[in-house]
Amino acid sequence: MMQSSIDIHAISERVQQESLVVDRIMQEMDRVIVGQRYMVERILIGLFCNGHILLEGVPGLAKTLTVSTLARIVAARFKRIQFTPDLLPADLTGTTIYNQNEGVFLPKKGPVFAHLILADEINRAPAKVQSALLECMQERQVTIGEETYVLDDPFLVLATQNPIEQEGTYPLPEAQVDRFMLKVKVGYPSREEERLILDRMADAGEVEIAQNVDIEELKRLRSVVEMVYVDDKIKDYVVDLVQATRFPGRYGLQDMEPLIEHGASPRATIFLARAARAHAFIQRRGYVTPEDVKAVGADVLRHRISASYEAEAEEIDSEQIVQQLFDHIEVP
Repeated sequence: MMQSSIDIHAISERVQQESLVVDRIMQEMDRVIVGQRYMVERILIGLFCNGHILLEGVPGLAKTLTVSTLARIVAARFKRIQFTPDLLPADLTGTTIYNQNEGVFLPKKGPVFAHLILADEINRAPAKVQSALLECMQERQVTIGEETYVLDDPFLVLATQNPIEQEGTYPLPEAQVDRFMLKVKVGYPSREEERLILDRMADAGEVEIAQNVDIEELKRLRSVVEMVYVDDKIKDYVVDLVQATRFPGRYGLQDMEPLIEHGASPRATIFLARAARAHAFIQRRGYVTPEDVKAVGADVLRHRISASYEAEAEEIDSEQIVQQLFDHIEVP
């Protein structure tokens, strides 16, 4: 027991030192982005866990600006891909070009060969493009012709999508949605924030951003996040939450059984624990609390639970189902 306490104390000290980088990033972000701290923190969680992020919100909420600003702060290769209905898989991954002088086909790599990929309006592209992106996200590799190329480390897809109800949008395949570690819902700014946005727009000059995090530092931070202590009781809590999405009746939630078509996959369990670790790190703690799990729970689970037709008829969505789970599952 004493050894465990000493270890946690040492981890906490390390986290206190390394988490200062969060302040540096936030200071630079605040120079460009007004408000949206929730979105910025969730993107940092993805960055520290090497997990892909899906940002959903109506146009004009600074989703694209936030991602591009972060890419300027982190000294990483950044590519923005505008997804459109006429986009082809080769526009994403690249293709082979015949070299007449040498008489061979040579690869021409596409924009996915970068550290940070901004997939803008991802749900406007056809299924073939989504399939090509799926290999990149899951395997972190690309096949061009007969050759397979390993993508950069880190490789992070930060995708934006408009709500499905908007014209010209298509639901993403379930297999692809499950690859996103977090789905973050981006809301409107407050009145005070919107007033500040208006003031800043009066000064149209571009803000100079300092690149204050490099790739090696980012990799080191990832290793520190993995050190954050997760108690067995917290692990059981995470497993219970995910199990309850599949078998709510076992947890005394019989009323929810008809509302859930499909529960969350085992990937949700892994991502929930990882995201909770990163959240604890951002809060400068060397150990995970139930509050960390609750803080990231909706972002990890909302896109992994399929509401049934009965739930839709009662106007209950996955968001409300997740909230009910957190209200009823016993906290350690």
